[in-house]
Amino acid sequence: MSSTKFGKNEFIACCGSTKFAEQMVANGPFLNYNEAVAAANDIWFNKVDISGWLEAFAAHPQIGQNPSATAHKTSANWSKGEQSTALATATDSTLQELYEWNSRYMQKFGFVLLICASGRTTPEILSELKRRFSNRPIVEFENAAQEQMKITELRLQKLFSNKEFTASTQVQSTASDVTKAEGRVTILGSHLTAPLTTSDTKSAPKTTRTRPPITTHVLDVARGCPASGIEVMLEMYSGANLAGPVFGNVDNDKWILHGSSTTDKDGRSGQLMKMVNDLSPGVYRISFNTGKYNPHGFFPFVSIVFEIKESQKNEHFHVPLLLSPFSFSTYRGS
Repeated sequence: MSSTKFGKNEFIACCGSTKFAEQMVANGPFLNYNEAVAAANDIWFNKVDISGWLEAFAAHPQIGQNPSATAHKTSANWSKGEQSTALATATDSTLQELYEWNSRYMQKFGFVLLICASGRTTPEILSELKRRFSNRPIVEFENAAQEQMKITELRLQKLFSNKEFTASTQVQSTASDVTKAEGRVTILGSHLTAPLTTSDTKSAPKTTRTRPPITTHVLDVARGCPASGIEVMLEMYSGANLAGPVFGNVDNDKWILHGSSTTDKDGRSGQLMKMVNDLSPGVYRISFNTGKYNPHGFFPFVSIVFEIKESQKNEHFHVPLLLSPFSFSTYRGS
């Protein structure tokens, strides 16, 4: 039986580690897929060091995010196919939640969530992400390495399929629908490319903004540091009263949620709304769950209501909060 020879670039598409690719080339050529998988497992778990693992992790986009412009072309195409089921089952709200949890995960562990996403829906991935978030870093590092190998095995299978090779036996895998999934155009990933970029699930017009129209951050003046871990919500008034809400009226059912997030270590919230060139004029409300942040403080929560006029729809509104146990203040930043 003849062997199939692949180059370093092809193995990098399967696993972003340079050392892994070099070792696979040195161990090849391989008679079949099973032989390549056996070598890949040995190299990945026994010969690739921590730096190699992190290099491979960094080659992946976050779940729901488009690959970067500098990503390996073949790897980027495979990533889109592997995430197609998740993206096809996503909504604006689940994409926003996925972005928030991806950010928390990255902040805690220092690398993107690694999960074999093929055939998995967004709710399934969110559930798994939340479950794994409670792990200790050393445990999650091992989980990420295991998931990377699952992805590598799927991509090796594609590599051999492209060479018109068929494995003599099927290796246990969850990739039976991956090839079909790659053919579907379900790219919603630009929702989550970064805290300051987003797009609609449909083809939205390009924006010239570099950050969302409304942003905020919280400073704890009592401690002299940013306030991290504060839950933030952005809402817009949608009542029939064109003049907006009236002081003294509750009208809680007239507020429509735009987005929610949690402040990071710098006290800045994640993305609270979509990237748009023209901000809809109207009355907005930002609310901060200050009681959860400081249970012994005076304010169980803080809400700031402000109005954006038609002439201001192209401006940027930054509404920081200065917080102490018994007082708070705010001002409009540029």
